[in-house]
Amino acid sequence: MAKKDKDYVLKQVKDRNVRFIRLWFTDVLGFLKSFAISPAELELAFEEGMGFDGSSIEGFARIEESDMVAKPDPATFTILPWRASENMNVARMFCDILNPDGTPYEGDPRYALKRNLKKAADMGFQLYVGPELEFFYFKDSSPKPQILDHGGYFDLTPLDVASDLRKDTILALEAMGIQVEYSHHEVAPSQHEIDLRYTDALAMADAAMTYRLTVKEIAMKHGVYATFMPKPIFGQNGSGMHVHQSLFKGSENAFFDSNDKYYLSETGKSYIAGLLKHSKEIASVVAQWVNSYKRLVPGYEAPVYISWARRNRSALIRVPMYKPGKANATRMEFRCPDPACNPYLAFAVMLAAGLKGIEEKYQLSNPIEEDIFEMSAAERESKGIDSLPGSLGEAIAFTESSDLVREALGDHIFEKFLMNKKIEWDNHRIQVTNFELEKYLPIL
Repeated sequence: MAKKDKDYVLKQVKDRNVRFIRLWFTDVLGFLKSFAISPAELELAFEEGMGFDGSSIEGFARIEESDMVAKPDPATFTILPWRASENMNVARMFCDILNPDGTPYEGDPRYALKRNLKKAADMGFQLYVGPELEFFYFKDSSPKPQILDHGGYFDLTPLDVASDLRKDTILALEAMGIQVEYSHHEVAPSQHEIDLRYTDALAMADAAMTYRLTVKEIAMKHGVYATFMPKPIFGQNGSGMHVHQSLFKGSENAFFDSNDKYYLSETGKSYIAGLLKHSKEIASVVAQWVNSYKRLVPGYEAPVYISWARRNRSALIRVPMYKPGKANATRMEFRCPDPACNPYLAFAVMLAAGLKGIEEKYQLSNPIEEDIFEMSAAERESKGIDSLPGSLGEAIAFTESSDLVREALGDHIFEKFLMNKKIEWDNHRIQVTNFELEKYLPIL
């Protein structure tokens, strides 16, 4: 495969008749932002970056320091398949956001992830991740979701719009160089999952952002609506983003130890222990919306209990069983994130928690293989099993007092993120819901 550098991009733009290049980046909440440039501006964009007004971006600069520069990363160049035509093509590149003097901007989520990956690299590690992003297809975006099917987990439903939707989405992702492992119907009606093949964390964060837009774009072409809202239907499973992750040293998996009864190295155990210990602190980043905590409740397969296991899917962290000859597949699966988070920040805080465990040599507790959902509160307490925050408000409080999250995100993102989340929580708290009116108005 040709190296995607500046010269490669310039040649592709000319050879494939690319008329517009979209420059992509995210705000602190993970919303994708974009502006387009023409091929005539491309050389300048690579050399100096393209200026834009950062004050218009949620959580970016204050008004008095609003000038920002978006510098495209040529390694992320790809043609957008849903915008392709015989006459012209549209391409995209992810950008690093810089200050006018060319230094990295502290409020750029991509830079926050890069800083944490640099710390891992200084320790000799490279982070690989493989997220499983779930989502729903509905007939439209109205407040009363209308499902497309009544299928369940791995069901092969009769030929309907969802079958072509998943197929076309996978073809579009693969056309952009994003490898898909498999796809299937999920547990809830009209819920689906397309899993991306693991790769390095920065490329995967870019891929996750691309994935979310691609799912929505293909759905629109079919006249339906796709959503990554964590819990859109009461009484049904919500959508998660289980994140498989492992550290490598060169070509060797640093989590694997053939002599350990769990086939986990001390590095792997301490990394897992770090995520367990700091899971409350990072919860507001990996499950960042009020609605995220409607998913994180017992009884719907979503993990709320802070423990690890190999077979037990009620645990927060699962370590898939080792298969002989598959040492490089040794990994851990963190199960509380949802697909509506900012993947750059989510990967950053997960890595920070794991590295903290390695640095401090945290000891991993014994796995809990019993169904934790079936345990009483007293049984959980006797086994030392704690719970994740029960609401965004609780999660914010844990994050606000976390030195680990502040260091991982940097002061600017940390403070802007929390400010946004507090406003969201306050807006939620003052609402009078239909549930309250229906339950209390007739009796109070």
